[in-house]
Amino acid sequence: MESNDDQQTIQVRLLDQPLQLNDKTLDIAMERVRRFASAQLHLKLPDGKTRELSLGRLGAQIDKQRLTALVREARDPGSLLRRNHMLSRKSGPIKLPVPIVLDPIDATRELLRVKDEFDKLPSDARMNLETRALSPEVVGQLLDVDRTFLAIDSAIIRGERSVTATFEPLKPKRLASELSGVKFSNVLGYFETRYDRSDRSRDRTYNLRLAASKLDGHVLLPGEVFDFNEVVGPRDEANGYRVATVIAEGELVDGLGGGTCQISGTLHGAVFFSGLEIVERIPHTRPSSYIKMGLDATVVYPTLNFRFKNSYDFPVVLHETVKNGVVRAEILGPERKHAVTLIRRITDVTPYEQIEREDDRLPRGVKVLSQRGVAGFAVSRYRIVREGPHAVREHWFDRYPATPQIVRVGTGDMPKDSVEAVDDRHPEYLADELLVVTVSSDPSASAEQSNLDEEPDPDGRSKPRDRHGDGTSANSTSSGRGLTQDNGLENASAKIDDKAADAVAERNGGVLSEWRQAGKTGVAGWTKELKMPQWDSAPSESARAADAKSAGSRTSDKANAKADRSSKKRAARATGG
Repeated sequence: MESNDDQQTIQVRLLDQPLQLNDKTLDIAMERVRRFASAQLHLKLPDGKTRELSLGRLGAQIDKQRLTALVREARDPGSLLRRNHMLSRKSGPIKLPVPIVLDPIDATRELLRVKDEFDKLPSDARMNLETRALSPEVVGQLLDVDRTFLAIDSAIIRGERSVTATFEPLKPKRLASELSGVKFSNVLGYFETRYDRSDRSRDRTYNLRLAASKLDGHVLLPGEVFDFNEVVGPRDEANGYRVATVIAEGELVDGLGGGTCQISGTLHGAVFFSGLEIVERIPHTRPSSYIKMGLDATVVYPTLNFRFKNSYDFPVVLHETVKNGVVRAEILGPERKHAVTLIRRITDVTPYEQIEREDDRLPRGVKVLSQRGVAGFAVSRYRIVREGPHAVREHWFDRYPATPQIVRVGTGDMPKDSVEAVDDRHPEYLADELLVVTVSSDPSASAEQSNLDEEPDPDGRSKPRDRHGDGTSANSTSSGRGLTQDNGLENASAKIDDKAADAVAERNGGVLSEWRQAGKTGVAGWTKELKMPQWDSAPSESARAADAKSAGSRTSDKANAKADRSSKKRAARATGG
């Protein structure tokens, strides 16, 4: 046993405090380490803030055997610890490591909570179209859990209570320096669809606004491809999306992110009429009520996508808003005089079938129309882009499978009047057999396009265009309200004088002209003529009340719209198919 004089010549420190070497050293050391283990750890974040972490929640345990061995070696002159310290010729005291061990599972669980809180995706520089200013990029960050764990473990051994978290920076793809001088004062192409503003659709409306905000102000440089799924991101709860109606295998069901396809479809319409190159676009599995066939674009993260390329030699800016019942998408850039025409013809129709499904939630024998059938359509689409004396024609085919008519048949053992049976209130789906739409920012090109004597046949040949259709009246309208689906096809023309038309062109980026031939698919009762299953039902009391409320709302909306048109000296009307 060494003498007390020998003990005093050795300086030992534990947790930055001297540790006297005597018979009580182990007890003193144990108490000191316990106090350290019960304290908070300060985790430094990149923004200068600090997150407090409990060592207990990190699974910290005192290694008592290791602490006992350290104290014993510190007191033994012949121990390896003492000899190594003398050989190193260090003038300072022996600093004992803190024998605390972290549980990897507990520590990882706690660090993942920190990761969820402080991870953030990068944000590209974009144009703020409300302030007309450039919003700079934001660098993202991801917490490196493994490296942060090792940093904490090393700091504890050294007796430190402050650790810098290790974050991996995520660089944005678009920097503000790349967007200087971008011009976006003119609308190259636009499109509008309508949405339900009632309380029953508030979650869908929320999704519309959320998805539109992800792409609004996005800048696409020449040659770049816009990827909808990449820019808008996953449509899930983690990203704030709510449950609303979606189309799944041709049926309307509830799903997360319902409404996102209206944002992609409206954007597709704007891209179509701006003349940009469409790289990838997939139609729905059934026609949508808010947009014309041939202009929709279905998206499902991450499998079904909408992509387009900036084929111009200048940057373009995307602008999409959701307000006052209208979703509006615009492609912005410098002034460009052109006219873009859509020619859409229904070339084939597939009848829908009716299927019955048993439902024990309905009284036995009661039948309810769960989903009204929609015929399948084969659609031929042309896009003609005219700029000065030049014209480019593109041709696509779309196919919309038939949507079955679903009737629920009750099998439940309850009184027939105990359940109010409400049928699907969607009307018969109508679609113009021929639709020609031109959006023009060049009056001369618009006039030339509106006087086309020929239209393309599906086989690529040209033939004289029947301006009056199959016994139907010819309709030609100019509108700045965009293209919206109207299942009732209430054919109407808005009389627009020269001043009003100029206002429409200035406000909406071009004059919209539309010609329609109803044909066999655009007249009420056409599915009956083709002997498809029919369903007639009397409305329930609640349905009557809802219809009355909706009618009142529409009357109010029409009155407000009329006053607005009167004040601005313009009128707008568009129906669809």
